Amino acid sequence: MKLWLVRHAQPLIAPGVCYGASDIEADGERTADCAVRLAAELPRGLTVHSSPLRRCLQLAQALCALRPDLQLRQDPRLREMDFGQWEGVRWDDIPRAAYEAWTADFGVERFGGQESVNELMARVAAAREAFRAAGQDAIWVTHGGVLRALALLDQGLSRLDRADQWPASVAGWGEWQSITL
Repeated sequence: MKLWLVRHAQPLIAPGVCYGASDIEADGERTADCAVRLAAELPRGLTVHSSPLRRCLQLAQALCALRPDLQLRQDPRLREMDFGQWEGVRWDDIPRAAYEAWTADFGVERFGGQESVNELMARVAAAREAFRAAGQDAIWVTHGGVLRALALLDQGLSRLDRADQWPASVAGWGEWQSITL
């Protein structure tokens, strides 16, 4: 089974702001450009599973408007990690002690008080298993954190202990890749 992994276009937020689960829009022109390029590559009749956050829904809806053969389904398991009290705060303004607590117990610490990395990993694992059980090719329109979590799951890691285990790189804004599971 083939899974297309698509990252939303660049969000409309100032650089350096923590915005994980914040429901912000993406750049409209870049979203439309990504949708056109992706629509030209996809096979017919796939289901587009999208994070419910606007920056992903914009792209998923634009893609489905270009390709009526695609079906859109929102999946909350594909949303970005929730940074709780740090949502909307500049990364430079988050207290150093909060970073230190997070990196000291990276998988378990709820940075911002809302969600841990291992909780993110568990919900992405559940989405991946649902994809496998469905037995059909599909598309995920999602976020960098979800893509990193999926990469780790595909390496056999379902829980993290250390911050240095978290992948440093991920697909760029409006980029995609396909994987076979």
